[in-house]
Amino acid sequence: MKERSAAAYSLLVLRGMAMGAVDVIPGVSGGTIALITGIYEELVMSIRSINASLLKTLRQDGIAAAWEKANGNFLVAVLTGILISIFSLARLLSWLFEHHAMLVWAFFFGLIVGSAVYIATAIKKWNILSGVFFLTGALVAWYVTIAVPATGPDAYWFVFVAGSLALCAMILPGISGAFILVLIGKYEFMLNAVKDLNLVVIVLFGLGGVTGIVAFSHVIGWLFKKYPNATLALMTGFMTGSLNKLWPWKKVLETRITISGETVPLLEKNISPWHYAELFDQDPMILPIVLLVLGGMAFIFVFMASKKTK
Repeated sequence: MKERSAAAYSLLVLRGMAMGAVDVIPGVSGGTIALITGIYEELVMSIRSINASLLKTLRQDGIAAAWEKANGNFLVAVLTGILISIFSLARLLSWLFEHHAMLVWAFFFGLIVGSAVYIATAIKKWNILSGVFFLTGALVAWYVTIAVPATGPDAYWFVFVAGSLALCAMILPGISGAFILVLIGKYEFMLNAVKDLNLVVIVLFGLGGVTGIVAFSHVIGWLFKKYPNATLALMTGFMTGSLNKLWPWKKVLETRITISGETVPLLEKNISPWHYAELFDQDPMILPIVLLVLGGMAFIFVFMASKKTK
């Protein structure tokens, strides 16, 4: 377990808050935030350490040794930040998407473009394997963005399954856990559970999430150790494919009625800003959107440059 100062742990909480904030948005992944803020591999390896050998360490050497092996301080700091965001920012983000959706998508589009470019440049060697991993990631993420949402049951067993799938996606850059919940028909269900503090649903979802993320972290951890460049290419592909979801100008093809009676998009199609202006007779806001895209990209590049100088 790394030795960190109180200030360093405060920064980890802030990174967790950033992860939690984007994880409630269908289309943006907390894994992307973890990757660009430099905690992704440590996060995956720390989660991966939660296994049978950790229980053995707990029995033989005590709580302190097990806590250190699991990098407990790190996990608690990041998880605290995630939970703070989920329980405090859900309403704010809902308001932003209700009133300024195109501008929010534009900023996130820039963030993901900047992140994908930065991660791609971090790959030390491009080869056929890296290319295959990149294309696989891009195609999987793109398919997720166009898949038709289903309606899953409200049974407790499915809440557990939904938690497993959503949190697995949470640590995949470019694939949103929130969007996975939309696809299986449990996004609003879980938002309402959080808002209403339905502890049974929240706990079952959390247990499913812990089960899924621990199992999946072993796969990601193994890939990073065995094929580091190809794995980074996979992450770059995931982010590139997810840009389809983040395109600001959209035409709604189908809608659905939420359990609260609200009409929301079900299927959307990306269109050009000029087609948007003609179709809806509205200002496509090309200049502010382009500026926000560039701002998102600049934020990533400045952030990464500042990390290199430290």
